[in-house]
Formats: sequence, structure tokens, C-alpha cells
Amino acid sequence: MQSSGQHDETADTGNLRGQTADGLLYTHARLNANQRKTLEASSFLYALVELLSERGIITIDELDARQAVVAQRLTEQLRREGNGAMFQDPEYDKYSFEHAAEIDCAGRVHLCHAICCRLPFALSHQDVREGIVLWNLGQPYVIDQDGDGYCAHMDRATCGCTIYAYRPVPCRGFDCREDGRVWLDFTKMIPNPAIEQPDWPNCLTANKGEGAPAALGSAQNGSS
Repeated sequence: MQSSGQHDETADTGNLRGQTADGLLYTHARLNANQRKTLEASSFLYALVELLSERGIITIDELDARQAVVAQRLTEQLRREGNGAMFQDPEYDKYSFEHAAEIDCAGRVHLCHAICCRLPFALSHQDVREGIVLWNLGQPYVIDQDGDGYCAHMDRATCGCTIYAYRPVPCRGFDCREDGRVWLDFTKMIPNPAIEQPDWPNCLTANKGEGAPAALGSAQNGSS
């Protein structure tokens, strides 16, 4: 039987973890808000400079159009550099998520080696507040991965998920059937040989049929 002292210590630790997570969420939310404002101002400035350099006369429509292009370019640069906190966008309640993919993973894992568990993705606010799913402290709030590239929650012996009931939405909704990063032919059970590479998915190119080194499912990609 656990002593009352041990119980109190466990409760205090849980409260501290929750308060720390709440504090980090607030801090990163403010950072993201400031970052968005800075990005907006910077994109307008760069757009204005580019157009002034090219023409000398601009219109509001031209400025708006160029601003959208430049904003996208700066956003991609921001993501490549790993700045800012990442969250799922849009977010869903994972326990009522209705679009779970139905894949016979048990019958295919000997071929695919659960390679989807090496794809990075951002957690939701729900995941972070719950305090069960681990995230990368160096890149909040991206799913934590070990040195072998696999999710920290994957059982290496069985390729099963050790937190299956609490798994994030991207894990629930990811459908590998037409993902060229994983399968050359899903129906014939022919995996992409690139999954044997230690640097998968980064070894892939954006060529059609191979897939780009992106996160799990476009609808659940993380965004800052």
C-alpha cells in the first residue's frame, strides 16, 4: 500500500508537471502570436521592396498579391529553421475523431516495419495538456523520437504503440495506402525500398511516386 507521504509527493509532481505544461503552452502561444505579427509586417515590407525595385509604381492589389507569395515563402523558411512552437492545425478531439484509417497493420508490419512511426508531426493542445504523449523539448511540440528515428512510444519488439489509447490524431488518421513514401503498391504489398534507409524519410525527394519528406497527413500537419 502506498503511504500518504508518497501519494502527496506523486500528486505534487503531477501538479507541477501540469503547471509547467500550462506555462509553456502560454509562453509559446505568445511567441507564436508575436511571430505571426512579425511575419506579417516582414512579408509586407519585402513585397513592397520587391515591387518598388521592379516597377516604381504599385497598386494595393499588386501589393496584396505579392504579400501573399512572400508570406508563404517566409513561412516555409521559418518551418525549415525550426523556429516557433508547432501545433496541429486544425485541431480535433482525438477521443471523438471520426476519420480513423482502417489498415491491416498487423498483416503488413513485417514489410513496412511500422515506418509511419518515423514520420514527425505536431501534437495538439489536448495532447500536451494531457501529459502522456512525449514531445521533443528542443522542438515544441513535435512528437518525441529516439535516436533511431522511431517514435519514443513505439515498442521496438512488437512495433506496437505503448500509448495506443492516448495516441494523437495524426496516428489515428494516417492512411498509408496511397503514400508513396511507404508503398510502391499497397495492394500487392510492395513497400518503397527507401524505408530501409537510416535517414528515411529525409532521403526521399519530391518526385512523384516517392513522396516528400513531410509530416503525417496534410490535414494534421503541425503549424506554427
